Amino acid sequence: MGDDGQTDTTAGIDRADKLPVRMLNDRILVKLDAGDAERRSSGGILIPATAQLGKRLAWAEVRAAGPNVRAVETGDQVLFNPEDVYEVELRGETFIILRERDIHAVASNRLEGAHTGLYL
Repeated sequence: MGDDGQTDTTAGIDRADKLPVRMLNDRILVKLDAGDAERRSSGGILIPATAQLGKRLAWAEVRAAGPNVRAVETGDQVLFNPEDVYEVELRGETFIILRERDIHAVASNRLEGAHTGLYL
């Protein structure tokens, strides 16, 4: 606590940045691809990330997964709705926390024998 009776949160942030992080339950930590921030139309027009294009799903790379996650592994690409997510900053990078049930699809080389019928 500081001298004014309020909790000092900056000390906790510095310390938390240096601690290892483990995801719990069915939570997944993902990192958005840099290419998802801005897009170009087929005519070459730059579309900023803030532009609304209806309900557009996004791809991200799985960086960590909790012990109850069954269908996703670290390194997989996952498809999810970016409108209803929780963002967190760890070690200066922004990540998104999802539940496994919020993922619509998984893309990975390890799924090659699964015969999904789709190749991305």
